[in-house]
Amino acid sequence: RTLPAFPVEGRDLNPLLQDPGLIFHPPLLYMGYVGFSVAFAFAIAALLSGRLDSAFTRFARPWTLAAWVFLTLGIVLGSAWAYYELGWGGWWFWDPVENASFMPWLAGTALLHSLAVTEQRAGFKAWTLLLSICAFSLCLLGTFLVRSGVLVSVHAFASDPARGMFILAFMVLVTGGSLLLFAVRGHRVRSRVNNTLWSRESLLLGNNVLLMAAMLVVLLGTLLPLVHKQLGLGSISVGEPFFNTMFTWLMVPFAL
Repeated sequence: RTLPAFPVEGRDLNPLLQDPGLIFHPPLLYMGYVGFSVAFAFAIAALLSGRLDSAFTRFARPWTLAAWVFLTLGIVLGSAWAYYELGWGGWWFWDPVENASFMPWLAGTALLHSLAVTEQRAGFKAWTLLLSICAFSLCLLGTFLVRSGVLVSVHAFASDPARGMFILAFMVLVTGGSLLLFAVRGHRVRSRVNNTLWSRESLLLGNNVLLMAAMLVVLLGTLLPLVHKQLGLGSISVGEPFFNTMFTWLMVPFAL
């Protein structure tokens, strides 16, 4: 079958994407997303077997670190690209697509700290499993938000509702199934280590709580406009002032 109006020379790439940043930024984000699937797979295996030992962290930690490094590089290069591209909001604009990669980065940062405690002190086992699930689930959420076209963003260049439904179904299946498995079998691998109030582990626990609180703030600010509109309540915008205010309060104890 031939097209009615055949483009002899093609449509060419979107002018905004005709930049060297396209060579590095998307692949780095992709490698970061895929890398967290390894820690997720180990977490599911630990839940199914009811055992989480040092072998888990010995194999999962390098993969998690590599995924975190790739994701960090992808975010930094994307910020640099947005800085000199006209109309993209500068280094960081709290755009939904920017937030989509920032959420798994926050969860991955907390996961790295938990893996260190699990490997050295056999603690934070439940945290490690839950954060492994959260990090990969947020990668799936980010993929859905960017590739489905449900959110309006200057960084979004794909809009395919049919594809978005498949990604959404896969995300719900993976996230829901893994969280259900954690709820049913998580107690089997729970740590039995008691830490003092001012121990290193207690401070790392506070660090994880702050990082996950920051992630929830970003998640709320990103999804609230979408949910508000889908409920027929009209369009709202959650912008830079909200995120800056919330992160100011969260980062003060984090810096201490």
